[in-house]
Amino acid sequence: MTPYLSLIVPAYNEETRITASLLSMYAYLQKQQFSWEMLIVIDGATDKTLEKATTFATGKPQVRCINRKENRGKGYTVREGFLAASGQVRLFSDADNSTDMSHFDQMLPHFENDADIVICSRDPKDAEGAGQAVPQSFFKRLLGNLGNLFIQLMAVPGIWDTQCGFKAFTAQAAEAIFPLARIDGWGSDIEVLALARRLGYQIDVVPAHWIDQAGTHVKFWDYFGTFGEAMRVRWNLMSGAYNQTLPIAEIEKGH
Repeated sequence: MTPYLSLIVPAYNEETRITASLLSMYAYLQKQQFSWEMLIVIDGATDKTLEKATTFATGKPQVRCINRKENRGKGYTVREGFLAASGQVRLFSDADNSTDMSHFDQMLPHFENDADIVICSRDPKDAEGAGQAVPQSFFKRLLGNLGNLFIQLMAVPGIWDTQCGFKAFTAQAAEAIFPLARIDGWGSDIEVLALARRLGYQIDVVPAHWIDQAGTHVKFWDYFGTFGEAMRVRWNLMSGAYNQTLPIAEIEKGH
């Protein structure tokens, strides 16, 4: 039977927090009336992430691990999970669980009202009530705001938080967008939203109550890499580079 929800959890070197995150996500899913599956996609981890994820999945038929020995980046990993999933709605959540699974409760009515994509935002300019439990430093907020203005200019006008790691897509939207995507890094969030706009899909936004977790893999210089990827998205849109799918689209269901 096709599950209603596929939860995709990309994970790279998350041994210190992966078990707690998965337990929290699993507890939420077990309470739901809809059918579901959970895919933990390991991005070439060099620590005990795979071991802990495999231990967690043991004895849980709705949970499976996809292990790739080569580190390819968050974008590639999310793409791999979305194209291996089978749910009618496909949601990815960052492995740090900064955006709690209960946010999906807010998303459900939007899908019932024909949204194709629903994303969480930490910025109240996107959705009233959005915010962070502990605000980031002034410097990080300034860098983030300036960066987002650049991202809007390049690729996704009108969305103030493209990077929140909690986004859900209908199966139709996912299977149209992700085979076209080609950015493997942090800019992948920008790319899939830009492609959604290009293909005419409806994007709704719900507010996130975001709780920052220690141990982020995002480094200072990654911000600038993301800006470069936003420019690459703009170029790809203008040049027609997205007119052809990539080989990852050939990933088989149930891989």
